[in-house]
Amino acid sequence: MTSVLIVLVFVWLIIGAIAAGQRHYFGSVPENCASTGTIAATVVAGPLNYLGMNPKVDNCHVDVPQPSP
Repeated sequence: MTSVLIVLVFVWLIIGAIAAGQRHYFGSVPENCASTGTIAATVVAGPLNYLGMNPKVDNCHVDVPQPSP
């Protein structure tokens, strides 16, 4: 049963990667974390992309830790 679940998850992610490729997300290096988030959300959404879902990440902020003095 576990191997069937692993195969289903793998196929789900492959379908999401195909959808991201069809949207030309892999054509260039992501410019910011919103671009990276959009690619990741599209891959995770998998087959839902073909049912009308178009995940987008508009805004994200990453806190960069500052070095100690």
